[in-house]
Amino acid sequence: MHVRELQWIEPVTAMRCLAHRPHLTFLDSAAPQLLGRYSYMACDPFSTYMVADGQASCNGETLAGNPWRALRTLLARYREEHRPDLPPFQGGAAGFFAYDLNRTLERLPAPAISGQRLPQSILHFYDVVISFDHRDEKCWLVSTGWPEQDLARRRERARRRADEFAARLAGPRAPRNDLPATAGAWHSNFSREGYIAAVQRVIDLILAGDIFQANIAQRFSARLSSSFDPLAFYCRLRSLNPAPFAALLRYGRLTIASSSPERFLKLNGRQVETRPIKGTIARSADSKDDRRRAELLLASEKDRAENTMIVDLLRNDLSRVCTPQSVEVPALCALESYASVHHLVSTVTGELAGDEDAVTLLRACFPGGSITGAPKVRSMEIIAEIERVAREVYCGAIGFIGFNGHMDTNIAIRTVTFDDDLAVFYAGSGITAMSDPEAEYEETLAKAQRIFDAFRAGSCGAF
Repeated sequence: MHVRELQWIEPVTAMRCLAHRPHLTFLDSAAPQLLGRYSYMACDPFSTYMVADGQASCNGETLAGNPWRALRTLLARYREEHRPDLPPFQGGAAGFFAYDLNRTLERLPAPAISGQRLPQSILHFYDVVISFDHRDEKCWLVSTGWPEQDLARRRERARRRADEFAARLAGPRAPRNDLPATAGAWHSNFSREGYIAAVQRVIDLILAGDIFQANIAQRFSARLSSSFDPLAFYCRLRSLNPAPFAALLRYGRLTIASSSPERFLKLNGRQVETRPIKGTIARSADSKDDRRRAELLLASEKDRAENTMIVDLLRNDLSRVCTPQSVEVPALCALESYASVHHLVSTVTGELAGDEDAVTLLRACFPGGSITGAPKVRSMEIIAEIERVAREVYCGAIGFIGFNGHMDTNIAIRTVTFDDDLAVFYAGSGITAMSDPEAEYEETLAKAQRIFDAFRAGSCGAF
């Protein structure tokens, strides 16, 4: 491994230097004061893992067997020792796991409408990663030399690739685009009345004893002009809605822009952490009213019950791959405040058992319970039936699995996918027996507002 410390550069500035390189991945701690100490950037991967229709492939060549097992095998080819003096992502696979990978884990109905027909996963294997430590304002270029197998050739490739990336960071930057990030008319898969009726249906299922809760989301879509710039949109979104687990993925015609506040799974050595969000209230511009709203959320019986149910689900998921009695809840229903909403956030931790690794951990917990419901399988069946459209990237996960075994992923909420001239994003709400259908509808709009603002679409109250 070749490591080079660089002069501090703001991650967004580095992004503009690499913006037009193939397969740019930017894992962006846009709110470093909220858990997000590190950001990472990579491009020009040496290999690509993809899952489509439940079938995994690598560089276009079909891989036999279960896609999770295939990924585990691929990662094992490029093992690296962890360097504790560097940020955790030191080369590895990065990209997204779509929500619809759930059908590789459970027998679930396919949604009636396939959405954008995106792959179920794209992970690029990066031999070079640029890492940023926001706390200490330090920056490193880490070059592994993979996929060379011969040690001397790997060292030579590592140095050469480091030189290439250092030159790019010192080179010209993509020009800033400050034009409005406008879109056409927005459409939802639910009318107001339709969403309220969907919430009531879930409440009825809960009262009948079918489930305890389920997350139901609206899908918003709009057509874009030929001059629309997703990169400029992302820069505007991160300024309006900074988030600790944000991301920008650029894959040719497909761009994914996420401003997620929620960590799904972090694996640091053998230590596991997940941070489910359940409980949301819109913020107020008036400071006194804003404090009152935060206090209302903290005191909300409905929101605390919703959060606690998901904590129990995640404790069970982690217990499948963690050592006995290691799963704990160091924080339950803590308040976290973001640009447009207050959230209740819990923390669940554990110690990974001996033969388990990042992939088996992800498989055991996927998709996250905070965006499905409880029991998870029945909730996912209801989601497919009621929403009818494939969620795709939404409520999946974005992040990295390192060659050193470390992992960090978000829950892909507050996330927009751009596929050619179509923009799509979702906003959902967790439904329990105590839910008020109209309040749940308004919660989806509160979560969506900053994304609408980033498109300069004004208020979304017309939906």
